[in-house]
Amino acid sequence: MPMEQELRYISPLSQCAYLPDRKWQLEYVFFSDMTSEKYLRLLNEGWRRAGYLAFHPRCPSCNACRNIRVLVDKFRPNRSQRRTIKLNAPLIRLEIASPQTSEEKVDIYFRHHMHHRLTKGWPETTEHDAFMHLSSLAESPFGVQEWRYYIGDKLVAVLYVDELRTGLSGIYYFFDPDYRRHCLGTWMVLSMIDRARHLQMPFVYLGYYVEGCRSMEYKARFIPNQILAPDGQWHDFRT
Repeated sequence: MPMEQELRYISPLSQCAYLPDRKWQLEYVFFSDMTSEKYLRLLNEGWRRAGYLAFHPRCPSCNACRNIRVLVDKFRPNRSQRRTIKLNAPLIRLEIASPQTSEEKVDIYFRHHMHHRLTKGWPETTEHDAFMHLSSLAESPFGVQEWRYYIGDKLVAVLYVDELRTGLSGIYYFFDPDYRRHCLGTWMVLSMIDRARHLQMPFVYLGYYVEGCRSMEYKARFIPNQILAPDGQWHDFRT
């Protein structure tokens, strides 16, 4: 049976946050009866989730945003990823728990965002924006996981994850830019792949891959992977 829909909204055309020379438009749908299985079906149709809202691009002249997933059983780290594993495996401790917003996480989020504003041109944000975004990430109709990464007693990175029947789906992450030599973004993806393998899940879903966007292209470096094509089928991408 179809999911109950209570609100549908299509945003006006505006400057794309990923490819600034283009316009984007997003469709949002609120589902009061969202479950992990129903979300998985939506994800396989090109949607992503924010709380009870599902969204996907409805851009009239662009289809650059495409869901990407890693094939867990076939994944083998490349040379750079092996260096990251060698550096971090003895040092970084992972805790998985329910989300909790704190001043420490707001500070790390804010500094992460400001670092990327300087290096990649991300839009300006405030600590209030950081708090509101972190609070929204904790909202989930079926329980979101907060992965906390520590070096010693120091929190250095946070990742939000949906655990679905066929795999782990990354929602959002941020890290302390003072520890960027540890390649924490890469490490968080590697840790998702490792846990999915332990749970005998076939896929890790990394959200939208956007060719030409520095903040999104890294996802294709976890090989082999598949892209959800406009025909609604997953196709091998990088092998």
